[in-house]
Amino acid sequence: MFLTYIYLIAITAEAMSGALVAGRRNMDIFGVSVIAFVTALGGGTIRDILLGHFPIAWTQHPPYIYLTVGAGLLTIVVAKYMVHLRKVFLVLDALGLIAFTIIGCDVAQQLGYHTEVVVMSGMITGICGGVLRDLLCQRTPVVFCKEIYAGISLLVAIMYVGFHYLGIEQNLALAVIFVTGLTLRICAIYWRWSLPIFCYSSDEWD
Repeated sequence: MFLTYIYLIAITAEAMSGALVAGRRNMDIFGVSVIAFVTALGGGTIRDILLGHFPIAWTQHPPYIYLTVGAGLLTIVVAKYMVHLRKVFLVLDALGLIAFTIIGCDVAQQLGYHTEVVVMSGMITGICGGVLRDLLCQRTPVVFCKEIYAGISLLVAIMYVGFHYLGIEQNLALAVIFVTGLTLRICAIYWRWSLPIFCYSSDEWD
């Protein structure tokens, strides 16, 4: 139940973040709605398609459509005030990353996939909504070039699989995972932790 509440908060926050990116690209109301929906539910959709998990999760929960699209449209109204909530959104985004990753791992685990696939399923669920958002908005996905983000999703997935293998009680495991993931994400933002950057330029390939 705890994870469900976090999930609902997370898809709402992700939808609003997607709407803000769409606004920076001067999209119309339909564009904002699509980007909000894709940002919030795109990762889970890709996961379900790749794993052959049908029907796709959100198609069985129509209120998720209203929630994400509604959150995107609400963002248009309250956008000028959202600059004051930036820190809140960073925390919600981190919680969403952790929740999406755990849910993705759980889906693959329930389907009987191998450990490596379970971890990849968690990461796909955690980061692919943001990747789709950025691609549709014609910008380099932030998960590939900003503070550690995908790495935290990977760590969360490994911890989830490891705790399950060790037989650690679920609520305790979730508490440890959320505290660890949230702490690392906040530290990564505050101290600008990032992976090494590969920068290459050569006229020979132009």
